[in-house]
Amino acid sequence: MLTIAVLTLRESSRRKVMLALGALTVMLLALSGWGFSQLGGGSELGELTTGERLVASSQILNLVMFGFSLIAALGTAFLAGPTLAGETESGIALAVLARPVRRSAFLLGKWLGLVVFGCVYIVLAGLAQCLVVKAAAGYWPPRPATALALLAAQVTVLLTLALLLSTAVSPMASGVVSIGLFGATWVAGVVGGVGAALENSSMERIGTVSRILLPTDGLWRGAMNAFQDPSVFQRLSGSDIQAFPFLSMASPTGAYLLWAVVWVVMIWSLAAVSFLRKNL
Repeated sequence: MLTIAVLTLRESSRRKVMLALGALTVMLLALSGWGFSQLGGGSELGELTTGERLVASSQILNLVMFGFSLIAALGTAFLAGPTLAGETESGIALAVLARPVRRSAFLLGKWLGLVVFGCVYIVLAGLAQCLVVKAAAGYWPPRPATALALLAAQVTVLLTLALLLSTAVSPMASGVVSIGLFGATWVAGVVGGVGAALENSSMERIGTVSRILLPTDGLWRGAMNAFQDPSVFQRLSGSDIQAFPFLSMASPTGAYLLWAVVWVVMIWSLAAVSFLRKNL
């Protein structure tokens, strides 16, 4: 299992998607660095008060980190498909499984390798972004370790879903469906936040249900809460803050984090059952 995980990690690092991830990351870091430098002075935006600069920094940091989470989602989703479904279609998996290697161990090794790849990327990219914000605008998030851990959990959730889909459909289809569900859940979360601000229970329920069915948005909102300064809530009015797509009112509860773990275990188990029954 560990051998397969290491091989998967090496294979992922050699794929062309790594070049795309690297280019997008550098581009986003450069653009965000320039943008945050405008908040720090030397321009018309330099006339902002300390409080206004704090609110702006919190929202822009969350916006940029959403970009990194999207890049990580794209990378891991489109890596999971070719890594499993591609090897199955090409016959590589059959050559490995002809040896005394259990399918469940093979699948778990693939999953572990991809999880390590995705988590290392999001942690390194997120830490680099925090350093850029500190250098450009003098802002450091209050709980960066918690935020990055939640983003890594989000990547793990999406990767597990993509792995399940790759046992049933083509590599491209599994990536497209995974990203589509990721985006749909985020939109549903925004709708739920607007519903909470408007005290519309039906709209609010949409966000709640979507975060249960696919925990990516719930974990993302917890990461946003950890990135933003608590004093932001003192400068914005009441419940209207819930309508802001890049601000979050609270961290995820322990029960929700436990549900995310259970969700990953259930989806991985379904993937294992599907792969065991797959005709190679």
